[in-house]
Amino acid sequence: MSNVIRKISIGSDYKNDAMHYSVGQQVYGGHEISDILFNEKDNSYNIYIQIEKKKLPWKKFNYNKKISVEYKL
Repeated sequence: MSNVIRKISIGSDYKNDAMHYSVGQQVYGGHEISDILFNEKDNSYNIYIQIEKKKLPWKKFNYNKKISVEYKL
């Protein structure tokens, strides 16, 4: 998977109430976020985690939520 998104923040108040997800972040019982991808078909952001050698979908956010995206430079 090609990935240019490094971090995604979900919520209207970036500093106080938003949830932040970054590639490489440890989540869900010690697993790691491997990719954050945008799906053009349904305008959603999809977060994948690495479990052993598999990349599995973990969370999906639709475009109706307040979303801030940070790209790799």
